[in-house]
Amino acid sequence: MKKVFKTFLVVILLVFIAIQFFQPALNKHSGQVYTTDFTGIHKMPANMKALFETACYDCHSNNTNYLWFDFVQPARWLIEKHIGNAKKELNFNEWGNYSKRKQERLLNSMAEQIETGQMPLRSYTLLHKNARLSKEEIEILSQWLKVQP
Repeated sequence: MKKVFKTFLVVILLVFIAIQFFQPALNKHSGQVYTTDFTGIHKMPANMKALFETACYDCHSNNTNYLWFDFVQPARWLIEKHIGNAKKELNFNEWGNYSKRKQERLLNSMAEQIETGQMPLRSYTLLHKNARLSKEEIEILSQWLKVQP
């Protein structure tokens, strides 16, 4: 019985090592400046821009700042799937390509989701502590979003 268990552990370890070589493409287009970017279209103070980039842009843009543990499989596959789904809902780099109606809907949705704590996701902020928003930051962001044209 012990031999079967040891064999099982060795197989699991080998599979774990093998899948590390299969990495999905990075969500990173380094250095690219988007004329359609949310923070460029909506002129905002530097601290507001920093809040969006820290709490939102890793999933909702074409540039993710990966941490070391983001490269460990199988979590990496889950992260890339999450980023892909997030960008389908909202991609800040593509903001200027959205219709005015969609922009208005997204602004309202962002304010609501930030106020209710739905965004940024708790599963994200558990490991990315710098993305956690204080009550004051939540208030600042939601009020700013509500007054945008």
